[in-house]
Amino acid sequence: MEQTDENIALEVQKGHGEAFGALVLRYQPKLSRYARKFLFRGDDIEDLVQDVFIKAYTKIQSFDSKQRFSPWIYRIAHNVFLNAVRDNAKDRANFSLFDVDVLFPHPIAKETADDEAKRDEMKRMLDVSLGSLDPKYREPLVLYYFEDLDLKSISQVLQVPISTIANRIKKGKLMLGKIVKP
Repeated sequence: MEQTDENIALEVQKGHGEAFGALVLRYQPKLSRYARKFLFRGDDIEDLVQDVFIKAYTKIQSFDSKQRFSPWIYRIAHNVFLNAVRDNAKDRANFSLFDVDVLFPHPIAKETADDEAKRDEMKRMLDVSLGSLDPKYREPLVLYYFEDLDLKSISQVLQVPISTIANRIKKGKLMLGKIVKP
């Protein structure tokens, strides 16, 4: 029987540091994919993902094993990647310190069950057009469509209300539709 991420993290907290390797094996491809979609730079992605694991290992005692592990490590990744973007002068213009969506969140529209074909088409569109989107719309789309996180988990990762996440996904999809249509 396969151990859960939360149980492995609990083992690491108990002093079995070698168990952290299992988490690295599980999350290395996911975090690398997330970094590629978020950063669009290949030169330092491996180093940044390594930084995520170092921070996660050093902060493992702060992880609450009653919670899910994936939003916790994605939050660390988000912070590491966001700092990398902020440090990069050419990406600095993409960020705003004033975020209207956080101050004035919109109500969540009820999610409908998308069929697999629509989801696959959205993934294809995202893959082709992500670079054109503002990071505040790109990141929730990547987490939702590529990393298969639910709205609650994305809310925990980005530390914004669920309604804001739903709104950003909706707006991001509309923007992508305009980018993709001739």
